Amino acid sequence: MTVTDPKSIIRIAREGGGEAEVAPLNLAERVRELRKARGWTLDQAARQAGLARSTLSKIENGQMSPTYEALKKLAEGLKISVPQLFTPPSQAQVNGRMAITRTGDGAAHATATYEHELLAPSLRSKRMLPYRATIRARDIAEFDGWVRHDGEEFLFVLTGIVRLYTEFYEPVDLRRGDSAYYDATMGHNVVSVSEDDATILWVTSLV
Repeated sequence: MTVTDPKSIIRIAREGGGEAEVAPLNLAERVRELRKARGWTLDQAARQAGLARSTLSKIENGQMSPTYEALKKLAEGLKISVPQLFTPPSQAQVNGRMAITRTGDGAAHATATYEHELLAPSLRSKRMLPYRATIRARDIAEFDGWVRHDGEEFLFVLTGIVRLYTEFYEPVDLRRGDSAYYDATMGHNVVSVSEDDATILWVTSLV
């Protein structure tokens, strides 16, 4: 996640083109499009991702909300990062964009350890993926190994206290107003050490 220039969150200028107006991303359709773009059948894609064919079929038909582990397997099978599952394909001809996301209006995606609310879900060709996360996990043992993906990531604590575990550093506790910027290819996990679930703003780079 690259947040060195806050203005880039509001405006991304590209040569030519106008403002994009698109519907919020449908994860089921996105997974189906990614599979078909590779010319894979359901069986082939399920084998690549290490998922049951019936599970992948339910995901593509919107009949189930995949766990974070299933999302990781899908991303690995498709050779993309988890955040790219939630980002429509890039489109050229984009200029002068802005998206407002009111509290509670983001696209919700719940997992066993995190509850994500994707922000600015209607914008295509994003260079970063911003989302608010409620941290449900209380222990590192709740994760099936490290979370890792392409790009860089910025974390800002909104409420509560979180403990950031990383592959190459000692765990660090972060309180409201604290932040961390790190290489997302390095294994990382976040747990809440507050009495209540902590909330954070996460921004992940997509390029």
